[in-house]
Amino acid sequence: MQSLAQLAIYLTPGPVVITVAFIGYLVVGFPNACVAALTELPAPYFKRWGKHPSVKAFVDGVTVAAVGAIAGAVVELARRQLINIPAVLIAITTVELLYRLKKLPELSFIGIVAVIGLLLRYVG
Repeated sequence: MQSLAQLAIYLTPGPVVITVAFIGYLVVGFPNACVAALTELPAPYFKRWGKHPSVKAFVDGVTVAAVGAIAGAVVELARRQLINIPAVLIAITTVELLYRLKKLPELSFIGIVAVIGLLLRYVG
């Protein structure tokens, strides 16, 4: 289990807030994205009140909700993007390479796959 201070870092403007705001926008639109982005407001207070059981329970719930939101985004993005054989093969190959070759930077995969995608679109 992560400490409350570490969890508060995740609630500041960053991946979780951006992801939740994006999912809120996809589901309901701009108003829900704004409400989702407001989750960053109480972040500075988590460290001060972090030992309180109610706050711990709240942070645990927010963490689980963030994981669920990210999982939902992955499913939605996969449903929209994996629409043909080359896209599926690129996704499977990328996941396999990232799993096996943990030391290679993800940005290199993004660049390589972007070039492959462009070649498939304009040459193939």
